Amino acid sequence: MKHAKHALAAAVLAAAVVTLSACGGSDGTMSSGTSMTPMKGMGQSSSGPAMPASGPHNAADVTFSTQMISHHAQAVEMTDLVLASTQNAKVRALATQIRNAQTPEITTMSGWLKGWGEPVPDTTMAGQDMGGMSMDGMMSDSEMNQLKQAQGTQADTEFLTLMSKHHAGAIEMSKTELTSGQNAAAKELATSIIETQTAEIADMQGLLNSIG
Repeated sequence: MKHAKHALAAAVLAAAVVTLSACGGSDGTMSSGTSMTPMKGMGQSSSGPAMPASGPHNAADVTFSTQMISHHAQAVEMTDLVLASTQNAKVRALATQIRNAQTPEITTMSGWLKGWGEPVPDTTMAGQDMGGMSMDGMMSDSEMNQLKQAQGTQADTEFLTLMSKHHAGAIEMSKTELTSGQNAAAKELATSIIETQTAEIADMQGLLNSIG
């Protein structure tokens, strides 16, 4: 089973590296903070001020922001789960880094949608059916339950494998935004997601290899 999971993560990494070569680089430095905010609090992002991204936008920008909010919310829920169970300091640091990066991005994109007069997804629904939206890399209920039930090293392996898949999906969504979107700020965020999450996939592959 471990060999299969490592093969999946390696395949994800290879695809992500190809994406990064076309979109820029990142140093992939992991933070060491351990700040945790309850998932419920993320729902407050939709009640913040309307702050539309400056400049014109199109339907692709709205789709990117709407879907990425839900995608990020599930990623944050995944970090909550592993932070509650892991004893691995490096896994904890990476999970915290992912959480600290994606939580403010949810707030930013929620502000864009409100400013554009568009509905903001309910982030408390992470891991559930997101209104029938199909998004690359989203975990199924079964996969989320699998992560919830895992403990110790198994939890670390499950998190790293599933989050690599989740990141690869976000990279594909961001590539679509760069191709089809119009808003400069949204495209800038898409580029940042590609760079950051490609580097994090490499970090996760390294951690999987070290866990063995």
